[in-house]
Amino acid sequence: MYILTNKPYGTLYVGVTSNLIHRLYQHQNEYFDGFTKRYKLKNLIYFEMYDDIEHAIRREKSLKRWRREWKIQLIEQHNPYWQDLSFKLSI
Repeated sequence: MYILTNKPYGTLYVGVTSNLIHRLYQHQNEYFDGFTKRYKLKNLIYFEMYDDIEHAIRREKSLKRWRREWKIQLIEQHNPYWQDLSFKLSI
């Protein structure tokens, strides 16, 4: 499960994937038309890793229902400077 943005306090996107490195590559290279391409959401600012994809999907759906303020609090607990965390994944 991951959260992307285009800039600090910018547009947020919550997604889920079984291969985060591959999915980030797709987002960063604008492989697909849609929300992330339209808003240029390429910065990984938060992620959680799960062994069970069903658990990850439940978490993604839960976060999508959260208020924006709650998502920002979650991000800032773990990434207060809104740094792109892609480097942690060797991208």
